[in-house]
Order: sequence, then structure tokens, then C-alpha cells
Amino acid sequence: MRRYRVWHRTAYTYAKPVQDSVGQFHLVPRDLPWQRVSDADVTVDPLPGDLAPDVDYFGNASTYFHVTEPHAALTIVASSVVEVDKPEYDPDALALPWERARPLEHPETPEAWRAAEYALESPRARHDADAAAYGAVSLTPGRPLGEAVTDLMQRIFRDFDYDATATTVTSTVADAMRARAGVCQDFAHVALACLRSHGVAARYVSGYLATQPPPGKERVFGADASHAWLAVWLPGRDEWLAIDPTNDQWADDRYVTVAWGRDYGDVSPVKGIIYTKAKTSTLRVSVDVAPLTA
Repeated sequence: MRRYRVWHRTAYTYAKPVQDSVGQFHLVPRDLPWQRVSDADVTVDPLPGDLAPDVDYFGNASTYFHVTEPHAALTIVASSVVEVDKPEYDPDALALPWERARPLEHPETPEAWRAAEYALESPRARHDADAAAYGAVSLTPGRPLGEAVTDLMQRIFRDFDYDATATTVTSTVADAMRARAGVCQDFAHVALACLRSHGVAARYVSGYLATQPPPGKERVFGADASHAWLAVWLPGRDEWLAIDPTNDQWADDRYVTVAWGRDYGDVSPVKGIIYTKAKTSTLRVSVDVAPLTA
């Protein structure tokens, strides 16, 4: 078990005052069988006229806010303490043929109805033909699910370059496939498209990955970042195998899960609408995932 203090600051500044700001954020980690959250707190400055914590359709902590006083800056700071265990998976489920992880093809499987929507195309994970062909190389007939999914993860890690300049937040799976490059969000979306285009249920996961400073260097507060990976349905179990193609590994106790959904659009950390005459704005995000002693 590992314990972390997670801190996430999102700061907007505007060229002219904003009259109205309406938004939603997913910044509080989920309570899960392998993850426990305490001391969770989120502050919004200026103070919203309406702040409504809720749980969204996917079971994520989701908060709506509405700032009604004019403001030239908006800052959202989230902080929580999270304990994370290394997930464990049923070896029998991992050994099943990957074809069994297609809930629409096997609706009789327990929990298939819950997984079905994660096998469907979503706005940011389209069933791209190139992604389908790429996925087919790993999804050979009868191959064990854990082996096939891990092979796909390893291939994306080898074949795609991590390049923050190659894509933008609006880039598509087709864009990433052509560039063979992107960031964690793109790698997760590519993997989702590879799997879902063959009927396999998989969901997008957002959160944080605890990192270590280079040897001889001290931790720099606020130098971490949000992260994205995916989790694949294990048929007949209430388990999802979490894989990270950006780092070529299964998610372990260094991964803090905040939210999951069909793709990034369901779980973006902060999104909203502003009413202003300002033509430009600046966004700065700082993240810190600090290990704590038990």
C-alpha cells in the first residue's frame, strides 16, 4: 500500500473581465476496492454563487460551479490524501480467450450489460480502420485476454513516440495513428479504438501517476501532471485490467484513479463556458503527487 497527498491547481487568467463562468470539474479521486480517499477538498476562487458536488453517470465525483461576479482570473485547487493498493486480477479471467471480452457478442456473461457501452464507439475513440487493423495484430484468434491486451500495450509503447507537439486536445485517433505520436490521452484513445473496433469493452481512465525525481535531484513541487490510461473488461468478474501504453506497464499502486468514462470528453479535469469580451486567456496547471509515510 502507498499513500499520497495529491494536489492539483488549475488557473485561468483573462485579457478582459469575465461576467459569468459556468463549469464542471472531475478532481476528487474515486473510492475503490483498491483505493481509499480522505481529506478531499476543492476550492474555487472567486467564490461561486453555486457549487454543487455530485456523482456523475459513471460514478465519478463531479462538481458543478457557477461564478456570477465579474473576474479576471479563476483558480481551482483540489487536494486529497489517497491510499492505493496494487490491483490483483483473477488469473482465470486473464487466461480466457479475448473474444469472451466482447459483451455485445456474449450478453449472457455476468455483468455484460454493464460493460456493453464501453464496447461502443465514442466521440474521441472512433472505430478507425487503421486502428482496427493495428489491433488485429494483437487480437489473434483464441489468444488469452491478458496476453493479447499486454501485447497491444507494448506495441503502442514501441511504435508511437511521446511528443506533446504532435497532437492537441482535439486530435482524433486517426490523427494519432497517422503521426504515430502523441501524449498519454492519445495513446489511451488509440488503444480504446483498437480494442473496441473488435468488440472488446474498455474504458478511459484519468488520474495521476506518482513519479520519482532523477537520481541526485530533489522533488520539485507542482512539477507532476495529470495522466491517462485505460482498463479492459475481464468477463464474468467485477474487474478491469488497467494498462498504461504510455509507460508500457499495468497500473499498480503508483496510479491514483480520479475518474473513468468512454473517453477524455467524459472525464476532463475542468470544462465550462465563460461569458466575456476577452479574446485571449491563459491556462496554467500544476500537479503534485507527494508520497506520504503510512
